[in-house]
Amino acid sequence: MMTTLNPRLQVDELPLKRYYRLTTVENEATFDTLPRRSVLTVKIETPMPWIVQASNSDLDLDNLKLEGLSSDVDVTFELKRLLVAGHCVDETNRRPPNGLQLQLSSSFIDSNQVFTDTLVMRNLGYFQMQAKPGLWNLNIATGRGTELFTMHDENEKQVPYIQIAVRDFSGGDGASGSGDGTNLRVRRRPGMETESLLAEDEDENDRKGSSWISNIFSSSSSGKEQDENSEDVVHVFSLATGHLYERLMRIMMLSVVKRSSVRVKFWLLENFLSPSFKDWIPEMAKIYGFDVEFVTYKWPTWLRRQTEKQRIIWGYKILFLDVLFPLDVKKIIYIDADQVVRADVKELRDLDLKGHAYAYTPFCKSNKETLGFQFWNNKDGFWQKHLRGKPYHISALYVVDLETFRRRAVGDTLRAVYDQLSADPNSLSNLDQDLPNYVQHQVPIFSLPEEWLWCESWCDQESKSRAKTIDLCNNPLRKEWKLDMAKRVISGDLFQESWIELDNEIRDLQSSFSSDDDAVTVKSKAVHDDL
Repeated sequence: MMTTLNPRLQVDELPLKRYYRLTTVENEATFDTLPRRSVLTVKIETPMPWIVQASNSDLDLDNLKLEGLSSDVDVTFELKRLLVAGHCVDETNRRPPNGLQLQLSSSFIDSNQVFTDTLVMRNLGYFQMQAKPGLWNLNIATGRGTELFTMHDENEKQVPYIQIAVRDFSGGDGASGSGDGTNLRVRRRPGMETESLLAEDEDENDRKGSSWISNIFSSSSSGKEQDENSEDVVHVFSLATGHLYERLMRIMMLSVVKRSSVRVKFWLLENFLSPSFKDWIPEMAKIYGFDVEFVTYKWPTWLRRQTEKQRIIWGYKILFLDVLFPLDVKKIIYIDADQVVRADVKELRDLDLKGHAYAYTPFCKSNKETLGFQFWNNKDGFWQKHLRGKPYHISALYVVDLETFRRRAVGDTLRAVYDQLSADPNSLSNLDQDLPNYVQHQVPIFSLPEEWLWCESWCDQESKSRAKTIDLCNNPLRKEWKLDMAKRVISGDLFQESWIELDNEIRDLQSSFSSDDDAVTVKSKAVHDDL
């Protein structure tokens, strides 16, 4: 019997969902005869230690439609950094020293100059940092960690640091392509065998920082002085993917800056941002007087992965909050890209969370038209039974006390519960929202006043005048395009500027921004008029 495979050279319909090309020596992959009417996504799959991002493209790589394009689509990806990752074990008790603060410094520069820092997770003692090729010193940060622990090399000799060689494409210390090949050994100092690295506050004074607990996550004396002498800043975290949500995020950022009484620093997850967005935002920051920093993290190999892009993004919203930002950031506010802020976010930063690790706004129940869609309010539903009287919160805006979050190892708890629940594909349908609500009995949520997040889908119109943020969440009763909703909802006497006015303000700035040898070119087509 003979079997002959004769595949079609061109596919017009979509029985196929993914198209792959392998590139090695030529460093180039070409796709021909792709379906032109379908919406495509361009991405690159790399070895674990590689941090690779698109560096050159004016098109929306998340929503790419070949129909109507007059030329080929060229995308350049750049290897930005390599992982320095591994596992740390306390050889005194053979357990991960979760919460131990590590820092990475250049071996050719003053060792006090920290390049990056992180925490050791309870989950397998995992830690992850990123660096460019070179020699780096990995050590325990000065503070509570050095009071309790010493570092040891492969020969069990006590050393001040471990030298990491990022010398090839396998990651730190020549790992075998997994990105988690550095094994770090620490031991407790004599007499410190029973001392806790992470401790709970004993009284109100501790919460205000009067005890050693407030210094657990201090990097160094120079770092503390810098923090004390720095200007008043509100830290805001956000993420987006695709040109539409990048456009919405610019509006959100502008509304935050316009209403803030202090300087704002935005921390943007760059994993999914377009090159044009990352080029323009620093210029916008100069014009409006805010700060911006891009952060990234590589999903660990041991943590169950998501395959759908939206769910991956939801995971980044909640699973890595303890390690995503520098350890000297004490409090951060997450704001969804599709929001407009009407109040001073300094109020949120200064809000007393009563010892809680984070704060969310409960879902509204006042819109009677959508009562049938309020799954969290179903008396016979899962959430009513599970929460036992606790409210179900929305994840579009939240405040994180990072000191408390890290001290109580909340990130470890969230990752452990996520890994258990995600084994069932039917669980965590809204990952970033369901997960913190599910673990409320372990990690209580401080409920923000309802006016901190207004959503037309769930809140009545009467409460809109009190709203401090407006979220453009999808209405189950409407089939409305996101931009049409923004133009309709963010308008009228309640707003100093309508959404259209905010959008036009940014567009005018972009169009007036001209390129030269020392500036980044921002093309108007980077924000498509057809969005």
